[in-house]
Amino acid sequence: MWTYRPVIEAWVDIGELEDFPSNKIPGFPERLAAWLPGLADHRCGIGEPGGFLMRLRDGTWPAHIMEHVAIELQNLAGVEVGFGKARETPQRGIYKVAVRVRNERVGRAAIGTARDIVMAAIEDRPYDVDKAVAILREMVDRHDLGPSTAAIVDAAAERRIPWIRLNDANLVQLGYGVRQRRIWTAESDKTSAIAEGIARDKDLTKTLLMACGVPTPEGRVVESPEDAWEAATDIGGPVVVKPSDGNHGRGVSVELTSREDIEAAYHVADAEGNGVIVERFIPGKEHRLLVVGGRMVAATHGEQIWVEGDGRSSVRQLIDSQLNNDPRRGDTEEVPLETIVLETDSVIRLTLARQGLDGDSVPGLGQRVLVEHCGNLCVDCTDEVHPDVAATAALAARVVGLDVAGIDFVAQDISRPLLEQGGAVVEVNAGPSLLMHLKPAVGIPRPVGAAIAEHLFPIESTADAGRIPLVGVAGSRGATAVARLIAWLLHLAGKQTGLACRDGLFLDGRCVDKGNCASLEAGQRLLINRSVDAAVFENSAEMILREGLAYDRCQVGVVTDLDGAEALGEFYIEDATQLYNVLRTQVDVVLAKGAAVLNAGDPRLMPMAELCDGEVVLYALDSGSPAIAAHVAGGGRAVLARNGKLLIASGRNEVVLARLAQFPCLTHPTQALPLEALLAGVGAAWALGLSSHLIVAGAITFSLVDEVPELSPVQSFTLGQQPDTGQQANA
Repeated sequence: MWTYRPVIEAWVDIGELEDFPSNKIPGFPERLAAWLPGLADHRCGIGEPGGFLMRLRDGTWPAHIMEHVAIELQNLAGVEVGFGKARETPQRGIYKVAVRVRNERVGRAAIGTARDIVMAAIEDRPYDVDKAVAILREMVDRHDLGPSTAAIVDAAAERRIPWIRLNDANLVQLGYGVRQRRIWTAESDKTSAIAEGIARDKDLTKTLLMACGVPTPEGRVVESPEDAWEAATDIGGPVVVKPSDGNHGRGVSVELTSREDIEAAYHVADAEGNGVIVERFIPGKEHRLLVVGGRMVAATHGEQIWVEGDGRSSVRQLIDSQLNNDPRRGDTEEVPLETIVLETDSVIRLTLARQGLDGDSVPGLGQRVLVEHCGNLCVDCTDEVHPDVAATAALAARVVGLDVAGIDFVAQDISRPLLEQGGAVVEVNAGPSLLMHLKPAVGIPRPVGAAIAEHLFPIESTADAGRIPLVGVAGSRGATAVARLIAWLLHLAGKQTGLACRDGLFLDGRCVDKGNCASLEAGQRLLINRSVDAAVFENSAEMILREGLAYDRCQVGVVTDLDGAEALGEFYIEDATQLYNVLRTQVDVVLAKGAAVLNAGDPRLMPMAELCDGEVVLYALDSGSPAIAAHVAGGGRAVLARNGKLLIASGRNEVVLARLAQFPCLTHPTQALPLEALLAGVGAAWALGLSSHLIVAGAITFSLVDEVPELSPVQSFTLGQQPDTGQQANA
């Protein structure tokens, strides 16, 4: 009820501070602004930077201030958010504060920390804001999506593709039900397990690539240090020694010629994987080309990394002062360059040893020391890649069978064809990191997340990518019956239909969980089910207030009434006006190509029609309702009961679907379907595009007690005046 994206709603009791807005607390605005300078960018009220600080100086209350501080803390921790609201409740001193969050744990911590900061500033106590932000940053690193996954999710969200995080790591579902795709970092459910296995086996990968004409360096798997030297002797010239199943360049030693270095490199590579390969050294820079869906979309290259001696500092100290102090280096996934740690990097230690050095050696003044042959692949060169090289990268990914692949080339000049310079493909990687392309140390960031999102959901295929028909039913009068009827009609239409309502959780008519399942958890169980291609949700006002909706948008939203405010006192809802702001949520989330189905018999609902992005379908027991008359006069659609008949109206055209007496569900001795519920269900099915014949047949066979009534053929096919074809039948 706050926004289309996830928020945390906190109930905040400010107590006696209700009498002390910010302008009545000496020095408070200045202290808070000094601790959090970024608050100056918050717009709040006037719609431009500085708006919040103006409110702070003029006087605002702690709950509102907490909202802004919680937003700013998340931004400082690396989580970009901007939405927040603070609203009074009828109880003095109690506020509802809603803050946009991307991760619940981080959001909860940010709100708690915001309270502590506000109180410290009010009481003029010192507070270590930097330490608090560092704690939040560490939580973000631990609990938030990694940069590769986040880039794909953000790109999908830009296209209004819904998403659900499936675990605490990076497994994310894009889309709903049968139209979903799943990603885990830069791998998708299109990524073959066989292809991933091939990519891990470097020797097998080389064999397949060579068979298909992709240039690769000569080499083989070796069994021992002695065998490594023998393989190097057979190859001749400098060689590379690397793990046969390694990744991220770990354990790779290059340009080796001596037996001592090769045998030492064998042990380094063996410690990083389950086998060792010796292959010919290809002169040139190492490049990473990202291939998505058979197309090269980004490229980077690495550089040799050196330090220069000053005659006083050790190699370890030089690395810290000349390399690790670069703000682009760090231990988190948010920075493009890794911190260099000699103690854990055996390849660097071997590189130093080949120069007669170690971490404690002190190079002379001006002496250059090679630290890495090929540092992090973080210099963008996408625009330099020769078309022949790009085609070779796409071929390599296709040979291995990967839809998303990082292809490692060694070439002196990536802007020239490989064969004329002796370049080669040295590795094919599944699940490649996207960070080097998203945040290169040098060059232009590339929209690789968008490329993967488009690969999974081609832009030209459909405007509602990843979506299945969803119907939400809100209200208190007969909402369960309406939801069950709609689900039954969708089932008859051939949809594998899920239903979450007070009667239970149903999959295609089969109850899989009894009891009240009108909840967020039950609704999301339907959305993650890969067999569901339509779903219906009952959404009570209590559920919306307590949990929110299970989905972001829906095709059809039904609101039955505006009753029941008296039962919602614990949420500070006291009257129908407040309840309106809750139930309008169901209409707010209707898609532009969808429809809201509203009960015109409750005139309090009619203003919701103006809130719907899509069409509006009305229903009412009173066919003479002024709201109905005005709606159909303007060309709108309505479902009516008149003179014992069920009718649909579209503008001036009215069609009788059937006699009400034909529907056994209306007269069941113990579980009769309310007539209003029948009208609402028919309206929703009509809005979904179901045929009138199917709607009538489905309503005749519907039962709230899971009984199929015995029907004569005449009953089944007496459809009143509804024509077999024509615009009204499927309007």
